Amino acid sequence: MAKSSIEWTEMTWNPTTGCSKVSQGCKFCYAEIMSKRLQAMGVAKYKDNFKVRTHNKELKTPYTWKKSKIVFVNSMSDLFHEEIPVSFIKKVFKVMNENPQHVFQVLTKRAERLNAIYDQLKWTHNIWLGVSVEDEKVVHRIDLLRDTTARVKFLSLEPLLGPLPNLNLTNIDWVIVGGESGHTPRPLEPDWVIDIQDQCENSDVAFFFKQWGGKNKKKNGRELNGRTYDEMPEIELQHSV
Repeated sequence: MAKSSIEWTEMTWNPTTGCSKVSQGCKFCYAEIMSKRLQAMGVAKYKDNFKVRTHNKELKTPYTWKKSKIVFVNSMSDLFHEEIPVSFIKKVFKVMNENPQHVFQVLTKRAERLNAIYDQLKWTHNIWLGVSVEDEKVVHRIDLLRDTTARVKFLSLEPLLGPLPNLNLTNIDWVIVGGESGHTPRPLEPDWVIDIQDQCENSDVAFFFKQWGGKNKKKNGRELNGRTYDEMPEIELQHSV
């Protein structure tokens, strides 16, 4: 668990670590780069670098948080990676089910596996489910997300690598857009972002613009149309059980 610099969440929780590449959005994976750094620093959790690993000790962590949190689950992994047993995914969901005072944001690129096992999982109100969509080649992930029973469904269009002019936003609650950062970032065209913002506005979907990215993402900032977009779905919290 760690306080997060990711603009659309408050903190991260990683009961699993490690991943593998599945599409173009993975090319310059920040989690892979960070894992190498943490391994070099001697952090035990990352001793195997970016190999997929589960961490039973982490399952206890959310029970210790005293105040309600917005939590990005597995910023360093993908909960629906094929190497993560369904039995462990169920344990993660049990933790989220038993902590309704927190919002848990689960984001995956593996919408096919998600769709195959989602009916084996308990979808309490506080679990927000999202898929990453970086270009038109993977828009099918949105349909697979739409088939689930998650109360809040969201899209992470980051890194956005091309235009997405015909998004089907039916039953989608939130869209996050961001450009790629790092040493060799692929470009983000303003017209792509403006078009997506227009689509969200026309469909009454919350829109969050995370960053322009680039080699100096702080300098490039996150203003669009002369303002920042920080829209989010309504948060409904309950007391802990």
